[in-house]
Amino acid sequence: MKLAAMDVDLTGFEPEVIERLKSLEEADFCARLWKKDPALWKMEPGQQKILASSMGWLDSPGKIRQSVPDLTEFAAELKKAGFRHVLLMGMGGSSLAPLVFRETFGRHAPGLPLTVLDTTDPAAVIRLERGLPLANTFFIEASKSGATVESRSFGEYFFERIKSIKANLAGGNFGVITDPGSMLERLAAERSYRKVLLNDPDIGGRYSALSFFGLAPAALMGIDLDELLLRASKMLDECRIQKPLSQNPGVALGVVIGVLAAKGRDKLTFLLPEPISSFAMWLEQLIAESTGKDGTGVIPVSGDPVENRQNYGADRLFVEFRIRNEPDEALEAKANSLRNAGHPVITVFMRDRLDLGEQFFLWEIATATAGALLRINPFDQPNVQETKESTARILDEVRKEGRAPEARMEMSHGPLRLYQAGGASSVPQALAMFFGGAARDGYLGILAYLTENEMNERGLRRIRMLVMDRMRIATTVGYGPRYLHSTGQLHKGGTNKGLFLLLTSDIAEDTGIPGQPYTFGMLMRAQALADFEALRKHRRRVLRVHLSGEAPTGLAALEKVLRAVMPSAS
Repeated sequence: MKLAAMDVDLTGFEPEVIERLKSLEEADFCARLWKKDPALWKMEPGQQKILASSMGWLDSPGKIRQSVPDLTEFAAELKKAGFRHVLLMGMGGSSLAPLVFRETFGRHAPGLPLTVLDTTDPAAVIRLERGLPLANTFFIEASKSGATVESRSFGEYFFERIKSIKANLAGGNFGVITDPGSMLERLAAERSYRKVLLNDPDIGGRYSALSFFGLAPAALMGIDLDELLLRASKMLDECRIQKPLSQNPGVALGVVIGVLAAKGRDKLTFLLPEPISSFAMWLEQLIAESTGKDGTGVIPVSGDPVENRQNYGADRLFVEFRIRNEPDEALEAKANSLRNAGHPVITVFMRDRLDLGEQFFLWEIATATAGALLRINPFDQPNVQETKESTARILDEVRKEGRAPEARMEMSHGPLRLYQAGGASSVPQALAMFFGGAARDGYLGILAYLTENEMNERGLRRIRMLVMDRMRIATTVGYGPRYLHSTGQLHKGGTNKGLFLLLTSDIAEDTGIPGQPYTFGMLMRAQALADFEALRKHRRRVLRVHLSGEAPTGLAALEKVLRAVMPSAS
């Protein structure tokens, strides 16, 4: 089946997809989308108010092109001033598009090298402090509200470091990207920051890739914004096609995702070639946070470690990306084997890496469309605030007591520590009971409050492979606290199919946050405990395992126990 610029193999779902496309045509869906009609999603006045103030992303590719000369000029100004590096400090929608640009273009971009800080892990903060040329680094604090606890902590930490070097001239090393009227805008004025970029307030974080939040860091890297936005604008024009909607790439893709999710194919699994593998992180946030609410949702799966197509259940929809000038024969062969095995597969074609411009816009339209089919508001995040509030409460206790309020440890097994074991008498029994509750169409979400490095990544990958091999369920990994601003909404507000394994570890070296009585390590632990609490409140199956000592050793011990307690797949 051909849908716009994609190849789609739907294995029996074609009639329903075609029928839904025709019904949307009859309902004038596309025209109403571009008129920003909130009734496409919700009728309640409160919801319509949120929707009406969340549609600025539809106009973003055209509006931001007017700012490209200024961004290019500012990039040249920084180079001329002697800056040698850029550190982008943000979370979720403020950091994921810059992270994609860094990972995709970083080695070849002609501008300033870019690093993204989006974790409260003290090891990451300390590593950057010691490794960056601080005096010659330009720091960008990116936050829509200006009050995000993580980015505010990063901003204060590095402002104090630069102030110790440059005294009253420290503001010259800083810039902000925020909404008009935010506290961050006021702070930047007080401290005489070098640059303030005010974004359209009608653009939500996860829809902000083609706004200042994504494109200002890209400009400083030297990425060709004119070409990137030209391609985004071309996709915008194609997504205006009203009839037939099968030729509208964004709407057609969204209909496929929405129809198949309603039929149980709700594990949207991405097959990405290495050059754009980081794009999965942006897709995860967009799809999970947009659709994961009201007891429904599409579950994005990336970094899938299993090659055996027999390990995939009937809950999958695959999306394969092909870059024509960087072919990946092994990935194409895997996608073909999945088609031959009867799985639905969408193939998205890209000419080169700059086609990410059109992909950002394509997936925003598709996600908004899928949200309409699932009858949810794709622009709010009602369950994200819960963990923020729980974190604030725990940090208040830290202020009073000097430490995070840990539960009493109930049992241990080597380096593994359990604090709430659900009535088990041993760690192996607790893990066996936990995985014994997996639904056939469920998934495992590993929530890793660990340092993001190669050794931990290998350990997590081995656990994912084991679970998929033995349990035949999808697996995902999210590093905390990044996932709180991404898939965290889906975990608590989406369908109750998940098992959540929350991993914490010892902090080898910590560092304080200026103006606060707690450290980055305490903040990270408070965020882990708060989300554990929120997941339990929503009656999610969640088990926290603390890894004592070195995290890679703890992961190896966890894998060993799981091998012993998990039954082999039949």
